[in-house]
Amino acid sequence: FNLFKVATDKVAEKLSSTLSWVKNTVSHTVSQMASQVASPSASLHTTSSSTTLSTPALSPSSPSQLSPDDLELLAKLEEQNRLLETDSKSLRSVNGSRRNSGSSLVSSSSASSNLSHLEEDSWILWGRIVNEWEDVRKKKEKQVKELVRKGIPHHFRAIVWQLLCSAQSMPIKDQYSELLKMTSPCEKLIRRDIARTYPEHNFFKEKDSLGQEVLFNVMKAYSLVDREVGYCQGSAFIVGLLLMQMPEEEAFCVFVKLMQDYRLRELFKPSMAELGLCMYQFECMIQEHLPELFVHFQSQSFHTSMYASSWFLTIFLTTFPLPIATRIFDIFMSEGLEIVFRVGLALLQMNQAELMQLDMEGMLQHFQKVIPHQFDGGPDKLIQAAYQVKYNSKKMKKLEKEYTTIKTKEMEEQVEIKVSISGLLEHKCNSNYNEDFVLQLEKELVQARLSEAESQCALKEMQDKVLDIEKRNNSFPDENNIARLQEELIAVKLREAEAIMGLKELRQQVKDLEEHWQRHLARTTGRWKDPPKKNAVNELQDELMTIRLREAETQAEIREIKQRMMEMETQNQINSNHLRRAEQEVISLHEKVQYLSAQNKGLLTQLSEAKRKQAEIECKNKEEVMAVRLREADSIAAVAELQQHIAELEIQKEEGKLQGQLNKSDSNQYIRELKDQIAELNHEVSDKF
Repeated sequence: FNLFKVATDKVAEKLSSTLSWVKNTVSHTVSQMASQVASPSASLHTTSSSTTLSTPALSPSSPSQLSPDDLELLAKLEEQNRLLETDSKSLRSVNGSRRNSGSSLVSSSSASSNLSHLEEDSWILWGRIVNEWEDVRKKKEKQVKELVRKGIPHHFRAIVWQLLCSAQSMPIKDQYSELLKMTSPCEKLIRRDIARTYPEHNFFKEKDSLGQEVLFNVMKAYSLVDREVGYCQGSAFIVGLLLMQMPEEEAFCVFVKLMQDYRLRELFKPSMAELGLCMYQFECMIQEHLPELFVHFQSQSFHTSMYASSWFLTIFLTTFPLPIATRIFDIFMSEGLEIVFRVGLALLQMNQAELMQLDMEGMLQHFQKVIPHQFDGGPDKLIQAAYQVKYNSKKMKKLEKEYTTIKTKEMEEQVEIKVSISGLLEHKCNSNYNEDFVLQLEKELVQARLSEAESQCALKEMQDKVLDIEKRNNSFPDENNIARLQEELIAVKLREAEAIMGLKELRQQVKDLEEHWQRHLARTTGRWKDPPKKNAVNELQDELMTIRLREAETQAEIREIKQRMMEMETQNQINSNHLRRAEQEVISLHEKVQYLSAQNKGLLTQLSEAKRKQAEIECKNKEEVMAVRLREADSIAAVAELQQHIAELEIQKEEGKLQGQLNKSDSNQYIRELKDQIAELNHEVSDKF
């Protein structure tokens, strides 16, 4: 046992020394390659970092201490190195061309360069950029943007994205594991939406797969870090794309940076105020660059949010296939939301002629089914068109100020209404309690009661209408509606956000009224022991204030129900349009079936007629074959008769020779006549055949 232990220790020691030597070999090779790539003037003795291994001059353990198998392996590696060094001339030529082009990062390749050299050049170039990122970002920012627009190589995308958003060393990364141990109030919502995120992608489509689990982890961790935003539908697509490129901790850090520095946090807030600003700016761009299309959209009541909100919320990840959307996301990481405005306007310019011919439903179908597949051949055409769009940053800032001014005015109007109500109440509370004022209060009380009754009736009618619409909507199959109405429901979010703001303002009004009422009660606490007339006035004021509070609450409820009713009517209209389209499709399919049935009958008739003609032709052919065979039999019989005649003549000839009845001349004459007859008979035989 001791001998076995000693032998085992020796083997382990030898293996550890071998491993350390190989690690040092690889590290030395990589450092040597990095220095050669960083300095273009240095001579290039290695190939790409994924294939080269060279033996350093100093190693921790001498190869002479290794086993014969290890020595054989090292000999093979050195042989491979020598073979690879013979191919290093191509890299030298690439490096030499870069030296001739100066310090520019974007060097143009000659027309005769092959594809492998271009790819190799791109890899070396991006390797230099990553290794010298700080200097390159400061001095060559414009060239880096140009390179990003041409596309980041797939294997560099994870590190370049982190460098572009400065997420490579964030303190929050150390908190990630602790966040996963906590409980988030958004977990149910996140679990519900995970199955809808990239349902066709292999990494996410399996239930409870690794992809779904890490996606849940990142979304949950962010909902705990930013409790104001929590979780918003659409952000999972961005996180899913990040997880396709990098581990979950790095994806979490990049997502936090995107939310903080790329305006995404404002987009995903519950109020969605930033989305409203983007819709306003994009609509103004359409009005400036595509006025005819803008007028057509207005005439069809086709709001910008009905088709463009998902562009800004998911950076086109739900619009285009992943290869195209990833190229756009590369540029987004470098330049921000500007690329969304550019690509959106380029899409409208390229589809303007088709959209001008369609109604609202047709335009929705065009955006959902036609546009996503227009660039399956590659995104270069789309990106080129996007950078031909005129984008003015100063004008966008001006539009932002205009939008802020409009929203500020609306808020000021609401505040003025509140102030006027408060002043009126203050004035009435501080006025003298005379009989005229009592009568006025009684009239206002009666009017308030009538208004409350009317509000209650209107509220009841709206509730009945809402119930009726809900029943009609429930008659439609939910699964199909969810799939088809997902984009339309996102379009309602803006109106819903505005309605929520209105409800908040109304509730604030109610709260202010309650505060005024409490202050009024505090000021008038010493007056409750006044004469009965003043007590009656106070009771009337109390009842009037209560009714006004109830009226304000009722108006808030009415406004909320109106909003719900508007959403349901929109859904109902969309469902009705879908049903109408489905019925039209069914009718057209029936017509096609009838047309095909009639066509089939005609073809069957033609087929039977062709079969009849074919049968007649076959009968005629058979008759002709029989006639030919009969003629052939007659010919054979005639030939036989002629051959028999020839035989008889030859017999006669022989008999004439034997008997000697003819003299020599007569014999010759007779023989010639016989030969002529034989020739004629042979000729007839040949004619017969």
